Amino acid sequence: MLKGLVKKYNKYHEEALPNVTPHTFRHTFCTDMANKGMNPNTLQYIMGHANITMTLGYYAHGSFASARAEMERLSA
Repeated sequence: MLKGLVKKYNKYHEEALPNVTPHTFRHTFCTDMANKGMNPNTLQYIMGHANITMTLGYYAHGSFASARAEMERLSA
């Protein structure tokens, strides 16, 4: 269903959407929650991971903006 929606959107819009899967939403959710400061153990539980490395190493993607915000928060 999602693949069909992306294909339909791309047919009528100049700027195409990338390949989006349900797993894409899982990655986005985990990354957003990690960037908002959710307790890593809670996030691990919600994601259903047996190992924290999976949660933080593969799903929670950092960014320059999040690194900068964290450094500013810690230096205040």
